[in-house]
Amino acid sequence: MATKTWTVCDVDQDCFVEELRLTPKEAGGRATGYAVTKRRLHGGLRDAVDVIEVDNGTFRFVVIPTRGMGLWRAALGDVSLGWRSPVKGPVHPALVHSTEPSGLGWLDGFDELLVRCGLESNGAPEFNPNGSVRYGLHGKIANVPAHKTEVTIDGDSGEITVSGVVDEARLFHNKLRLAAKYVMRPGQPGLRIVDTVTNLSAEPGELQLLYHTNFGVPLLGEGAKLVVPVAKMAPRDAIAAENLAEWDTYGPETPGAGEACFYFHLTADAQGRTQALVHNASGDRGVTLAFNTNQLPCFTQWKNRQAAEDGYVTGLEPAINFPNIRSFEKQHGRVAVLEPGESRTFELELVVHATADAVTSAKREVAALQKGTTPEILAKPDPDWAG
Repeated sequence: MATKTWTVCDVDQDCFVEELRLTPKEAGGRATGYAVTKRRLHGGLRDAVDVIEVDNGTFRFVVIPTRGMGLWRAALGDVSLGWRSPVKGPVHPALVHSTEPSGLGWLDGFDELLVRCGLESNGAPEFNPNGSVRYGLHGKIANVPAHKTEVTIDGDSGEITVSGVVDEARLFHNKLRLAAKYVMRPGQPGLRIVDTVTNLSAEPGELQLLYHTNFGVPLLGEGAKLVVPVAKMAPRDAIAAENLAEWDTYGPETPGAGEACFYFHLTADAQGRTQALVHNASGDRGVTLAFNTNQLPCFTQWKNRQAAEDGYVTGLEPAINFPNIRSFEKQHGRVAVLEPGESRTFELELVVHATADAVTSAKREVAALQKGTTPEILAKPDPDWAG
C-alpha cells in the first residue's frame, strides 16, 4: 500500500514547511483527482496564519493549524459551507485576547465553519468575585497553534488525512493534548473528524469539549429547517422560550433580534450514532452532522438572527456538556475527568447534500432515529440544563 506522510510542522524537530503542494504524482499509487496545498497567509488579521487546503475532486475544505486545527471553510460544487462573520479571518491567535475584561474576547477570532470549544472550559464566560475573568467565552483551544502537523496520503485508495497536535497546558493547571484528524477519500461529499484528548499530567485533569459547527447564507435563510431526532428539548432562556414554536425553522435576517439557543438530548441507534440535518428552504441543499451520543451526549442549537452583515448564522453544537458557565456544569456532573494518561476519542462526520433527493434521504435517516420516541418538548428552561 503506497502510504506516505509529509511533516508540515514539528516544533520538537525544529521542522517547518511554509509551502507545499501534493498531488497523485507525489503520493504514487492508483488514486487520482485530488490535491493538498499548504500555504501561509499574509496581510491583515490573517497575517502568518497557516492553512491546509484539501480537494478530493468533489469536496474541498480548509484546515487552520494556527487556530487549534479548526475547519475554516468547505464546499461541494456550488454548496458553500461556513458563514459571513463580521471578523475577516482567519485571525491569528496573537490578535485574540480571550481574557479581556468582558470575557468575550474569543469572539474577535470567530469565523470558522467548525471551531472546537474547550478544553478546560467551553461555555459562557465566568467571573471571579472581584469581577476578573475566571473562564473566558468558549475556552482557549481554538487560539492555540498546533505544534505538530502532518499530511498522510494513501496513494492507492486516495484517502487523505490531515492531522495536528495541540497542547492546552499550564503550570499548576490542566495539561491536555488534542490530537485532531480530518479524513476523506476522493469523490466523497464530506469528511470525518477523529479527535483524541489525552491528559498529559500525573494528576487527574478536567475536560469540557464542544464542536461549534456554523452555517450561514446561502444554505441558511428564511424557511431553512433543522431536522433532528429529539428525545428531549428545552429553551435555554426566556428569549428562546419566546421562539419555541419556530425552534426548527429559521426566520429572516432580523436586525436587533437576540440570539436563541435550544438544548437537546437526541435519540440514537444501538451504537449511539445520531445526526442533525440543516437544509435550505427549497430542500435541495443541506448538510448532515453525525456524531455519537456516547461520546457527545449534549446538543445545542444556536440561532443568531441578526442581519447577514452582523453574522446571521446557526450553530449545531455536539458536546460533552451544555455551554453554561463551567461551575454550573460541574455542579451538574457535566465536566469530564481524565485520569493521568487517560484518553478519550470523539468522532464526527460532515456530509453535504447537493440535491433534493439527497436531502430527502437524510430526512428519512433522521426519521428512522426518531421512530418509537415521542419528543419531550419543554416550554421553559430546564433548571438542570440551563443556569
